[in-house]
Amino acid sequence: MRQIVLDTETTGLEPAEGHRIIEIGCIELLDRRVTSHTYHEYVNPGREVEPGALEIHNISNEFLVNKPSFADIAASFLKFIEGAQLVIHNAAFDVMFINNELRMLGEPSADITQSCDVLDTLELARRLHPGQRNSLDALCKRYNVDNSARQFHGALLDAQILADVYLAMTGGQAALLLDASSEMTGTARKAERKQMQRDGLNLRVLHASQQECEAHRLKLKAIAESNGGLCLWQED
Repeated sequence: MRQIVLDTETTGLEPAEGHRIIEIGCIELLDRRVTSHTYHEYVNPGREVEPGALEIHNISNEFLVNKPSFADIAASFLKFIEGAQLVIHNAAFDVMFINNELRMLGEPSADITQSCDVLDTLELARRLHPGQRNSLDALCKRYNVDNSARQFHGALLDAQILADVYLAMTGGQAALLLDASSEMTGTARKAERKQMQRDGLNLRVLHASQQECEAHRLKLKAIAESNGGLCLWQED
């Protein structure tokens, strides 16, 4: 299954007030493993960034002045996410801005949810942890995900962090970032193997209890529900 963990940064909070996307960051997951394929663009919004937004992401008007417009990058962005499930934290916000940008290109009925399934990790976190703080930083702390590099919000960095949080939140599968240079040279690091001495061992076999089997079944059900009905461990 192909998933795209996506985040955006914007000039402000409301497209209805003329605010625009200024950064898009995407991380690709294939069968719950992070690949080396990413998508990242800064975008010239054609307007100034609000001071409040600048305090959040520190992306200045001067930095954006020579960047491409959304119209310039729309085709490559849509091609990258085509057919994938989008994994987004507080998805309504990002989807609202993406749809607004597409409509400004002359597609009045444009809706990214018509071409991509969307999984909202904020909604998922609220189901898993009702009554608790479920911001990205709070989830990093809860799932021991390193977010020490996050001094400011950034679309690509936040997508990388969210990928780790999402994988931890939906079954504990560790993210595996494939190093591009290792793929090209074939010089992947090899783990050292040590032979275990089994002489004299008398190992007990402990079978799962009925309660443990039921807990396992419910966990697999939760994984499937959060992953579009797919869970490899439920297959025969």
